[in-house]
Amino acid sequence: MNKSIAIISAGLSQPSSTRLLADRLGEATTRALAEAGSDASITVIELRDLAHEITNTMLTGFAAGDLATAIETIAGADAVIAVTPIFSSSYSGLFKSFFDILEPRTLAGKPVLLAATGGTARHSLALEYSVRPLFAYLQSVIVPTSVFAASEDWGSTGGTHGELAVRITRAAGELAETVEGRPATRPVEEPVIPFAQQLANLAVSA
Repeated sequence: MNKSIAIISAGLSQPSSTRLLADRLGEATTRALAEAGSDASITVIELRDLAHEITNTMLTGFAAGDLATAIETIAGADAVIAVTPIFSSSYSGLFKSFFDILEPRTLAGKPVLLAATGGTARHSLALEYSVRPLFAYLQSVIVPTSVFAASEDWGSTGGTHGELAVRITRAAGELAETVEGRPATRPVEEPVIPFAQQLANLAVSA
C-alpha cells in the first residue's frame, strides 16, 4: 500500500541544514515503511519558495497557486514531517506563518514527526517547549521522538552515522508505525457550543 508523506522544510538558505535534515528523515521513513510492507510517496514543500504567497494569504485570507497546492498536499497526506530552523529559542516566523493560514483541523488526527536545526545544542529544547505545543494545539498525532540537529551533529558523514543517525532512524520508525496503525477515517469533529449557550445550560441545571 502506498503512503503519502508531506515534508515541510522551513530553511531560509539554499542549500540549508534544515532541508538536509528533512531529506534524511524522508529517506529513513521510506525505509521504515518499506520494512512494514508499504511504499512511500514523498513530497517536499519548501516554505522559502512560498514566502510571498504565505504573506499574501495572511493579508487576503485566500491561498492560490503553488501555496494552495501545498496545502492540498498536506491535507491529503498520510503523515507530515515538519522541520524548522530555531531562531531566538523558537521556530522561525515563516514556519509559524504557514501553519497560521491552514484551516483549523487540517492536521487533526494526522501523524506528525517534528524536527529542527540550530547552531548549537542549546536550542534543542525548543522542540519540546515551542514546536510540540503548536502541533498539540493543531490536534496532530505527534510521534514521541523529535529530532534536533546542531551544526556539530553533521560532521564529515552528513548525519548518516553517529547519534543523529540513530535519532533519525528511531523517529522515522515511530512515524511509520503510527501511519501503519492509524485508523482509516479522521476523528469525528466535536460540535462547538457557544460560550453564551454554555452559561445558559449551567443556569438551567443549577
